[in-house]
Amino acid sequence: MIAHLKGRLESTGVDYAVIDVGGVGYLVGASSRTLAAIGPVGEACILFTEMLVGEDFIRLVGFARAEERDWFRLLTGVQGVGARVALAILSALEPADLNRAIAAQDKAMVARANGVGPKLAERIVRELKDKAGGIALGPGGGAAPAATSGAGADAVSALLNLGFRPAEASAAVASAEEELGPGATLDALVRLALRKAAR
Repeated sequence: MIAHLKGRLESTGVDYAVIDVGGVGYLVGASSRTLAAIGPVGEACILFTEMLVGEDFIRLVGFARAEERDWFRLLTGVQGVGARVALAILSALEPADLNRAIAAQDKAMVARANGVGPKLAERIVRELKDKAGGIALGPGGGAAPAATSGAGADAVSALLNLGFRPAEASAAVASAEEELGPGATLDALVRLALRKAAR
């Protein structure tokens, strides 16, 4: 699992970026919002990533912020929402707007995204109503704070991959970071967060 890429932005296209990490160019699918946020070509950048694996493909999808990656995971968990539709939704709506739309069951707002019809929008807001509350939205987002360090973000990602909900993963890692201090390794954070989440 590749949790993030840190390197130089080599090039961008309509729905992708190429990140040079130590001489290796990673092709990463991305929303228009992410492409606008990662900075100019030739500059250093970081993308939080999700790896998609199918029978005949392996793809990386990148996000400017960890909460966008969390939303991507939630959206693709809804039947009928693939990676392309999830990226279209994240291109049309900020995570905070998406959170508000789901909390208010505002299917019209979700249906603004390309490829999302009224029925699919209704399914998204219905299925995500109870799952969306735990995603941290950053300053002013109105949800629980996310783990801030690089190791903390990777630890949250590890717990999400093990099946924990975003709220549980963020809370357990934040608690582990508080106990272990700022210099904690990823391994130590994940071990302690797992113990805390199991209580």
